[in-house]
Amino acid sequence: MSALTELLAVAEDRAGSAQGAGMPVVGCVGADVPVELITAAGLLPLRLAGQPERDHALGDRYLGVGVDPVARSVLSGILAGDYGNLEAIVVSRDCEASLRLFYALRELHRVEPETALPPVYLVDVLHLPHHTTTRYVQARIGQLRDWLGRWRRIGDDDLAAAIEAHDALRRAFGRVAVLRRENRLTGSQFLGVVAATTALPVAIATDLVERLLAEAPALPEAGGTRVFLTGSSHDGPAVYERLEDNGFFVAGEDHDWGEALFARTCAAPTELALAERYQYNGPAAPRASIRQRATHTAEAARACGAEVLVSYARAGDDAPPWDFPDQRAATGLPAVLAERQPYGELTDDALAAIRELTTAGVAR
Repeated sequence: MSALTELLAVAEDRAGSAQGAGMPVVGCVGADVPVELITAAGLLPLRLAGQPERDHALGDRYLGVGVDPVARSVLSGILAGDYGNLEAIVVSRDCEASLRLFYALRELHRVEPETALPPVYLVDVLHLPHHTTTRYVQARIGQLRDWLGRWRRIGDDDLAAAIEAHDALRRAFGRVAVLRRENRLTGSQFLGVVAATTALPVAIATDLVERLLAEAPALPEAGGTRVFLTGSSHDGPAVYERLEDNGFFVAGEDHDWGEALFARTCAAPTELALAERYQYNGPAAPRASIRQRATHTAEAARACGAEVLVSYARAGDDAPPWDFPDQRAATGLPAVLAERQPYGELTDDALAAIRELTTAGVAR
């Protein structure tokens, strides 16, 4: 079996793969969770993804239907046991929906103890470029480190080894991103590879990614109009596949289930460097300024040779439309904003607008 086939199989059943790894599993919500600490404690970090087709009734009951459907889906999955046996849940304050999810879990612990939920912890990472912010983030990381010590005390050597292991995976992913730019991986395959590595022990994930890189010359070339995808995050491949089925090639993205997840490594194998890595990671739509987002999007779109800019804004995610005008101006690309899209879907009207824009852009 090729490495790509193995990785995509893991992506299809991430929770099952994590539970089968033979390690206690910690569910993680958001890209701001310092997974290195979880690894250093001898636990397996599993990033929790929603499922558009999942019954959201439980999540809707506790969060209400006005919250981002991803958070409602994740809460429904936790309460239904869809992620298997979780030793703990760590939630990052990467957006308002994640914070609301944490509050719901904490309150359920208090008022409905019969739900038998695992312990839950909130880690608050700020992204301002100040030394005081670094100190704040390091303090929050130190508190999480102490909390995880209930499973295994995290010594400095444990932390250093975990940081180096995760950085090795991130560097390997930098080379995988090149494969996509060379048309050796489709956007949906790339997304699946990233998702798979968030459900595997880091050493196994790195070995599979290195195998994928070694097998790269045998991969067939893909093609299509090159799209850069910005806006809401994508924790599944459905929107990518819809674009690919209609002649587009998702050459890059700036959400935290794609290249942004591994773009930054740590400067050193220390707690301080770990804090700085998460402080300066991004910029994500819910936490960064419009100017930061526009600059980053323009640089990333140029790097992947994008011909079209598509901002996908999921219903319940209000941040992307604010960024779009400046992103369009900064990239100079034909651009379309697909607003209020159903979770995990690209509507016919949005697809038609992208096609029309692409045709006009090519003609011009």
